[in-house]
Amino acid sequence: MAAKKSKKKLNTHSDTSQPFFKTVATNRRARYDYEILEQYEAGIVLSGTEIKAIREGRVNIGQSFGRIVDSEIWLLNAHIAEYSAGNLANHDPTRNRKLLLKTRQISDIRQELKSAGLTLIPLRLYLKGHLAKVEIALCRGKRQYDKRQTLIRKTQDREIEASFNRRE
Repeated sequence: MAAKKSKKKLNTHSDTSQPFFKTVATNRRARYDYEILEQYEAGIVLSGTEIKAIREGRVNIGQSFGRIVDSEIWLLNAHIAEYSAGNLANHDPTRNRKLLLKTRQISDIRQELKSAGLTLIPLRLYLKGHLAKVEIALCRGKRQYDKRQTLIRKTQDREIEASFNRRE
């Protein structure tokens, strides 16, 4: 009889099939100031001290935005503070960082950005496994009237939720 070959399970980072997610920074103001049209997940090109500073949580993406330059998407004005245990080889905190997307996604984003009034805004920066990812979105700016309507809707939802909690 022939011996059965057993398939050996590859050793992975964790026993679960789901990768580890840890949100490092969010752009809370983006959902208030902009209407989110489409969202994309992009990798980000970082230096060694930048990823260490991200793991420490020293990131601010509140004023950052995306721009297409020569068929590449760049994240501008994102602040990743210098690594606390770094040396002279530390990175520049506000340098431009390249985002990694598929060519098809970049061409789709380029077509959408040609529309009037659209911009590319990062919504959050997070760790997915051992990689840093950025959730970027195509957005259209809200007018002051739309912002007031959003606040009114949130207030009404909060009041409804409070009334349900009082009944219980």
